[in-house]
Amino acid sequence: MRTFLANWALARQQGWQIVLRIEDLDGPRIKAGAAAEAIDLLAWLGLDWDEGPHYQLSDLAPYRAALDRLIAAGCAYPCRCTRREIEAAQLSAPHGDAHELRYPGACRPTNGADGNPRAGEAPAEPMRVASTGSAGASPSPGADGAAAYRLLVPDGATAFEDQFHGRHLYDLSAATGDFLVATKEGLPSYQLAVVVDDARQGIDRVVRGDDLLSSTHRQRLLYERLQLGPPPQYWHLPLVVGADGRRLAKRHGDTRVAHYREAGVPAERILALIARWCGLGEPQSITAAAFAEQFDLDKLPRTPITFAAADDAWLRGQ
Repeated sequence: MRTFLANWALARQQGWQIVLRIEDLDGPRIKAGAAAEAIDLLAWLGLDWDEGPHYQLSDLAPYRAALDRLIAAGCAYPCRCTRREIEAAQLSAPHGDAHELRYPGACRPTNGADGNPRAGEAPAEPMRVASTGSAGASPSPGADGAAAYRLLVPDGATAFEDQFHGRHLYDLSAATGDFLVATKEGLPSYQLAVVVDDARQGIDRVVRGDDLLSSTHRQRLLYERLQLGPPPQYWHLPLVVGADGRRLAKRHGDTRVAHYREAGVPAERILALIARWCGLGEPQSITAAAFAEQFDLDKLPRTPITFAAADDAWLRGQ
């Protein structure tokens, strides 16, 4: 919520248009009603948007078309490796990013010097993408033996200029290797889906958490491979974390905005805590409109914010 509030305040200050997108492709981890609750909470806090909400699962055709283009160009290939097989390879030869398994390249086609398959070696297997009706419908599972698809990642590090962090350097080939662009169930990966959506929805500025800095390198590579033109500008902001330094989750107790609303905490109190975390002094209460007027990106702390027991007690007026 802190990241969305900063995003919203910047947009209202700069005259940007906000597109609300519900990324609902990760079916097994999505709780029923979560999207409706999130939209309701935004409105309760006094936040608005200019377009949407758009739901990814409601129309898979744009992602299918993008994947077809990648396959036809020899940039993506089928992969039938299981997670267990990738984990076994990781244990024998650990690499790169400790939070993500590095793909060892077992299904990777023979590559030329440019990092792409030589002529005649691009995978010819047709992709299988499940069709669906309205948002929330369950996609049909892929047939037995269905393949996922991975993007060929060139060797070496890439860099981009983040509007908050500055220059960010990352070596995808060393950290993750060829990454997924479609699952065995026939759904686009997060990386492919957000690139397709950003391009078709005209997104030219993205404000999000800095846990996605490495994802930006994947997404910029997809922009290039799909020939979508210049990628957006990015602002990656530090996260709110627990006392253990990890991003807030169930292990830290119930830190949901909905939980505090149910406990009777006013919206203006929640916004005041976020305002404190954004360097806006020590307000006891603040509206979203006042937050937008006072927000200054230069005052935003450059390090993660720790949500402590004292913050919980302050919210409850204890």
